[in-house]
Amino acid sequence: MKTESAVYILLPAYNEEKSLDRLLPKIASAFSDECRQKCHVIVCNDGSSDQTGEILLRYQQKMPLTVITHIYNRGLGETSRDLFEKAAELSTNDDFIVRLDCDDTHEPVFIRSMIEKLEQGFDVVIASRFQPGGGQKGVSTYRKLISWLANKFMKLCFPIRGINEYSCGFRAYRASVIKKAIAVFGNNFIQLKGLGFTCTLEKIVKLMILGARFSEVPFVLKYNQKLSNSKMVTSITTFGYFTLALLYHWPWGGWKSLYRGQRL
Repeated sequence: MKTESAVYILLPAYNEEKSLDRLLPKIASAFSDECRQKCHVIVCNDGSSDQTGEILLRYQQKMPLTVITHIYNRGLGETSRDLFEKAAELSTNDDFIVRLDCDDTHEPVFIRSMIEKLEQGFDVVIASRFQPGGGQKGVSTYRKLISWLANKFMKLCFPIRGINEYSCGFRAYRASVIKKAIAVFGNNFIQLKGLGFTCTLEKIVKLMILGARFSEVPFVLKYNQKLSNSKMVTSITTFGYFTLALLYHWPWGGWKSLYRGQRL
C-alpha cells in the first residue's frame, strides 16, 4: 500500500459484542507498522441492545476509530449509506475504502491483496469465494445452493466483466469512485434501503452504471467463526433482488437510461 494513502475500514455492527474483540485486533495487525496509522475504522452501531457500544468506546482509546450510532435498528441499507457517506467525507481521492462484515467471517488478512489490485488500476475489488483458491467453511449445503443460485441470477441480470461474486460484501473501493457515486446518486446511491441485504448488490450495480472497473481476489469465507446470529431475512432480500432487476431494466430503460452520461 502506498504510504501516503489511508484505508478506511467500514463495519456495520448490530449486536456484535462477541465478535469485536476478535475482529478489531485482526484489522490492526493486517497492516505493517508504517501503514497502521493510515488505517481508520468506521463502525456504525445500528441500534445494538448488547455491549457493542461499550466495546467500541473502549477500542476508541486504542486505535483510530469513528463510531456512528443509530439509536434504533435501521437495517443494513441505512447503515451502509451512513458508513459510505462518512468515509467519503473523511477520505481524499487517493485513499481506499474497505467494507467487511463485523461478525468475524471476513478475515482482514485479505485486505492487502485487495488494495494491491486497486493500485493496479481497478476501481472495485471483491473478495470472491469463486476464484481459484477461494472457498467457504461452515456453510450448510442449503446455504451454498441458495448463494450459488443468487449469484447466477445476479450475473444474468447484471453482467459485469471480472465479477463472479455478487453477494459478498467484503470489497475494496477507490475513495474517488465512492465520492463520485455519492455526488451522482445522492441519497439514492443506496435506494432500496429497507430491503435487507439488497444494498450489497445495489452498490456494485450503481458503480457499474458509472463505468467502474471491477476485479476479484480469492477469499475464504469463515462462516464457522460466526458468533452472532444471522441478520439476513431471505424472503426480503430475494424480493429486493427482483425489485433491483426491475428498476435497472424498466421502465423506459430503467436506471441505465436515467443515469446515462454519468461516467467516471
